Amino acid sequence: MAPSGYKLTMEKHPAAPTWRIVGQLAEGVYCHKPCTVSGGGKSEISKSLLSYMHYGPIFVADWQDDLQAVQKVLDYDFSTRWRHDSPRRPDYTRRPSRPIMGPERSLGSVIKLLSPSAEYTDEYNQFLRTLPIHLYAILLIIKRFDQPDWRDHFGVDIINGHPGHELKFQRRKLVGSYLRVGFYTHQAWRTYKLRQDFLPATKVQREDDISASMVVPTERLASRPPDTRAGSCKFVENCEYRFFQRPDDAIHRGFDVQAEADLAGPNNFISNFEPLTREDVARMAEYVADFDAFSPPMQELLRSMLESDDHNYVVCSANPRNVGGVPSKNPRYLQNRPDLVDRFTPYVSRRGAQLFRALAANAPVHVPVHAVLMGRRNNPPDTEKGIRSLAVYNPLHYQELPELFMDLICSLTGKSPSTTGFGSEGALTKGPFNSLRTAADLNAALVSHILTGLAGFSTPAGHIGPNVQVDHDISLLIPEIWCRLTPEERDPRFLIEDGCLEPLHDFPFDGHTVPVSRLGYRMTARFLRRFCGRVFDNPIEVFDETILQPEKQDAPAFYQGIRYICDAQRSVAQRYFEDGTIEEMCPPLQAVLAIMAHGNWKGHDVHDPVVREMFTLPSMLESKWYRQRLHTKQQRDIKLWHQHLQYLDDFMQRASHVAETKRLQLDERRAYAAAELKRAKSADYVTSLVGYLGADPMSTGDTADEVYR
Repeated sequence: MAPSGYKLTMEKHPAAPTWRIVGQLAEGVYCHKPCTVSGGGKSEISKSLLSYMHYGPIFVADWQDDLQAVQKVLDYDFSTRWRHDSPRRPDYTRRPSRPIMGPERSLGSVIKLLSPSAEYTDEYNQFLRTLPIHLYAILLIIKRFDQPDWRDHFGVDIINGHPGHELKFQRRKLVGSYLRVGFYTHQAWRTYKLRQDFLPATKVQREDDISASMVVPTERLASRPPDTRAGSCKFVENCEYRFFQRPDDAIHRGFDVQAEADLAGPNNFISNFEPLTREDVARMAEYVADFDAFSPPMQELLRSMLESDDHNYVVCSANPRNVGGVPSKNPRYLQNRPDLVDRFTPYVSRRGAQLFRALAANAPVHVPVHAVLMGRRNNPPDTEKGIRSLAVYNPLHYQELPELFMDLICSLTGKSPSTTGFGSEGALTKGPFNSLRTAADLNAALVSHILTGLAGFSTPAGHIGPNVQVDHDISLLIPEIWCRLTPEERDPRFLIEDGCLEPLHDFPFDGHTVPVSRLGYRMTARFLRRFCGRVFDNPIEVFDETILQPEKQDAPAFYQGIRYICDAQRSVAQRYFEDGTIEEMCPPLQAVLAIMAHGNWKGHDVHDPVVREMFTLPSMLESKWYRQRLHTKQQRDIKLWHQHLQYLDDFMQRASHVAETKRLQLDERRAYAAAELKRAKSADYVTSLVGYLGADPMSTGDTADEVYR
């Protein structure tokens, strides 16, 4: 580890006889996945992509033809590629177009160069489309090694007197990395070539189902985290020792290595896995190739079952319990927190941040949330079970706060192994584990978003449109892209202005206006070209237009799906009015609920500037309702410090405890409590609370009109 916190490790390639020096930044990116319904990918966001990558040769068609094609690309005059009306067209009078080979152009720049773009001429885009797909991998690996005499270093074997089809570099077969991103309708994997220099991010899982969070003004932090722009930071702390995992991908042998290792270990709590007998395992072992697909820990567990006479049953990760002759879709197990099992990775992460920020060795390292990446569970229609379609989202959506809170309030889930299908999963998804009332939680969530400026992005699991199944592949992929973005690139305003996110507009369909705008903004082909090239060789091919625009798969299903969403939002919002919860909501959320239930609030729709203004930081800081939260916090702090003082006085007056006064430093503690009480009673205490969440006044029994009037 360097004094700057930059970390270097030497690692052997998983599938090639080579070693690599791997560099890691001192500061990571904390991706937070709140309000994610069952099956939305809470666990997957923190799983290493390494277990999901597979490796294979880099193929060539005809080596001589491919050599000529590569040379044709290298000799191309790229200065002619720009449209004359493109705002990004460079001035070639000052700098000529950089060649592909050489240090002037990076590997990522070459990927952009070879990806079609609306800023390029039709002629150049057509030239790119004529390039065979396999040529991209050949070009980019030649660039990766960047040898001036590259023809002397690359070649193929001669097999039966004819050129082979596996590319070699200096007599060594080259190995490419590939990643699955969804399925085709017939369950064939959609596989894409990763960049030759791509390495998956090192992840530290910080939370799963149940977390506690708080918001702190940035100026109050002892060490300000780098790249912090908002006035307040959000911090999250895990509340669990074990995670209740559902390893959906473990049915594919060797695919979820972590789940197989966990289930092969001792002291497990397991639910909905099939108890296999010795005869069952023996039949599995007969199919050697299939059995060998398991990772070593699972193979060892199953073999130990065959070799031992002391055990009658064993559980295998790929065999969920049979219920009525059908494998359960809800297998579960309790996983010990990875950060407590592997303490080295969190330690290295913390030390790197300390060095980067020049902190003392014993100083706290404040790691705020950098990105909010909520997950959705999507499904195509299931006419037999009467489950409606919920597959209208593309791989990445951004919603501004009014639309975002429509989703959070409704907490809509599609068909999931833990739910019955399309419907609301309850307030903020985990009602049985959350003792807070709905209004208190939603009010605090809104204040948190406004104070921290954290944008609400979301990713899908399950399906994108009715025809594309992605399972959890997007949940795994997006964090890899997100950690490679700069803070400026993660800003939704930048993404919108740059054309990486496109707004969705209400659309007339079947005689009705469908409120498509509730989906907010979605990623575009420009996002793919600009950012996914940091992961893939040919990023523009990863998501075609039917994935970026799901309505092109089935327009009626798309627009009906949005209408179903609005129906569910209307139904949920109406219950807030019926049971009186609306009275406990802060004014911005009252407006949103009125729009969800009735289509307008005091004659204003969701697009009205009057409504949008309510969700801005200046409006909230000037509002009576936020000021009341701060006053409520002051009164509760005064009451709390009174209780502390009373307890200390009672304790110190007991004869049996007088001797403990010095050892327990009771005089110092009482002085501290008295000083805090005095501070809480001071006139400027409320001002010092600006930037915090404050406290929800509804628990005092007052109505909203009494509190916010």
